[in-house]
Formats: sequence, C-alpha cells, structure tokens
Amino acid sequence: MDERQFYIEKQDTKSLQLVCPSCHKEDAYPIRWIVRTKKNELPRGAGEEDKKRFAAARSYMVRVDEMVACRKCRKRFELTGQSVVLVSAGMPAPGSPDFDPETFGNR
Repeated sequence: MDERQFYIEKQDTKSLQLVCPSCHKEDAYPIRWIVRTKKNELPRGAGEEDKKRFAAARSYMVRVDEMVACRKCRKRFELTGQSVVLVSAGMPAPGSPDFDPETFGNR
C-alpha cells in the first residue's frame, strides 16, 4: 500500500516575517505549504506491514516555496531552515488559525 493513502493532503499558505539579506528590510511574505494530516483510521485492504507503518506515521507539513523575492529591492533570496515540520498531538493543527509554522519548533 502506498504511504500517501495514510494522509489527507491539502495546500495552505502562511505568512512569515522574513528579512531580506540584501537590503535588510523586514516584511511578511506568503509561503506555500503542503499539509499532510494522518487519517483517523487505516485504509481498507491493509496488511500487517501497512498496519505497522500506519501506527508510526505522523502528520507533517512540507514547504513548497524555496525562494522569495524582496518587495523593496526585488532580489530573490533563499528560505533557510526547516523545510519539513512534524505535527504532534499537543500542538495546534496546521489548518487552524493558531498554528504558526515560524515558531512551531520553538515551543
């Protein structure tokens, strides 16, 4: 069974405060993410190996955008840091308004 069948996948856009390395201007930029939320139950037709993989699966987010263009100087700069964010049960869901991918790992 394909691992993609364990997740509900949707695209989301979050605004992040970034600083341009060229002109040092701070601004909010929209960053696209793919949010993969683990399904509540195992899909039909799963074997023993699939059950083990489903038990170990966790919800996560993958950043789609790798570069953004500064709004002042128009130079493109690369986004650094985490490109995959794991979501645990005690934190807000990626689709909720309380979720902030910029401060996700700092809690």
